Amino acid sequence: MKITKPFFFLFIVSFVILFSFFVLNGEEMDKAIKPAFDSIDSIAVYNYCKTMASPRFAGRLTGHEGYTEAAKWAAGKFKEWGLKPIEPKTDYSGFLQSYPSPYVVVDKSSMTLYIDGTPTTLKPEDEFLPLLFSASGKNKAGVVFVGWGISAPELGYDDYQGIDVKGKFVLCFRGTPDPENLKYDDHDQHRTRMKTAKEHGSIGLIYIYDEVASNPNGDWIQGFTPAEVSFQVGDKILKEKNFTAAALKKELLSTKKPKSFSLDKIEVELEVESRNFPDGIGYNVAGYIEGSDPVLKKECIVVGAHFDHNGTHMGLMFPGANDNASGSAVVMELARTLAIIKTPPKQSIVFVLFGGEEKGLMGSNYFSDHLPEPFTKVKTMLNFDMEGEGGKAFCVFSKEPPLLEQSVKWADTFVKTLAGTRYMRPTIGVRSSDFAPFFLKGAACMSFYSNGPHINYHKSTDDIYRINPEIMGDITKLAFLTVWKLAIN
Repeated sequence: MKITKPFFFLFIVSFVILFSFFVLNGEEMDKAIKPAFDSIDSIAVYNYCKTMASPRFAGRLTGHEGYTEAAKWAAGKFKEWGLKPIEPKTDYSGFLQSYPSPYVVVDKSSMTLYIDGTPTTLKPEDEFLPLLFSASGKNKAGVVFVGWGISAPELGYDDYQGIDVKGKFVLCFRGTPDPENLKYDDHDQHRTRMKTAKEHGSIGLIYIYDEVASNPNGDWIQGFTPAEVSFQVGDKILKEKNFTAAALKKELLSTKKPKSFSLDKIEVELEVESRNFPDGIGYNVAGYIEGSDPVLKKECIVVGAHFDHNGTHMGLMFPGANDNASGSAVVMELARTLAIIKTPPKQSIVFVLFGGEEKGLMGSNYFSDHLPEPFTKVKTMLNFDMEGEGGKAFCVFSKEPPLLEQSVKWADTFVKTLAGTRYMRPTIGVRSSDFAPFFLKGAACMSFYSNGPHINYHKSTDDIYRINPEIMGDITKLAFLTVWKLAIN
């Protein structure tokens, strides 16, 4: 066949583009990993995400049968792809690490706000939600505002000092008087705040949130019915004291002093019908690629994402497509593609889909405290949380060792998706993702996420229709090269 000049020119241009993709900054992509890298499929990642967020798994509430069914599905994929199980079993159960995970299902709830005796029925999810660990109960009572809901006299701060909340609902913001000071960190946990309110005689705690969002992160307490309302509802409640929710929160942050008061014209009627399952069992899904170095393979790299979300309550399913079926889908595609590589890296790579993140990092804490027998230490942990919305990636990483930053920036010379990076704070608080337990044990950590906007956080609208396959594919490629670079050193 005669080669025309235009065809020859097109051939040369195509060759240059292909060459520049695989040889950049004087470095060439290892030929051993190129077929696996080329096999990364953004539509496959999307389909994992779609399956996880489907009604089949009922919102993946850890402990619930929907989550358990999802964990078995993912474990079957790990087995299919040839990963090694963390337990010596022949079926998919060798990829499941079980741990206690109590859970609650809220079947029904209603809230009515009374202002000077005039009732207003609030709309579920738009204006209020019960916290998804609420006990059953029906109460109509007065309301007392208690700032941040913190009682810490040992720290010189007490929102409950000099005020009576017995038999009433307490109203507060989530947060602390000094967000940069971790001395309040334990008091910012939902469990601590609920226990404090109950010990002071309150029948339920009501958060004022910017937007109402589902929340299962707490413990069931007999007779205690916590809930949340929007800022707009908060404005109606606080109008009697001439405050808006935003202005009051700003003042609390500015003064760093308690400002508690009774609301004399306000009553709330809250009804909750729920079922408590104290014997629930959660699962981490885990499999690994064994490293080739006899010493380094015992100090593994963990590639993880939280697999759970918030379940189905009051007829509302919370699919958790972005948070965090998207991150779990990236980890699954990383597991599939890295398992293709015929020559193993020096270090073992463990892929983990954690349960119970939404309940307070339960799965990742359990895994970090109960490493499977082949491993003595987690050297590095890469975390993926909300990878599905937007068109660019961000990465946060430990400052040491420098190899973390070098690896992800090297990887991005091939993928070109990073919109920004930064170092992790040297201290980790209660609101961190699943990298936190590993970070606290001395592991070097990285956390990847997409640039959003993540506007459907913990809502029933966090569904598959919001997800962009391409950004998940790009983050998978970025992470693939980053993990490989770390694992061969």
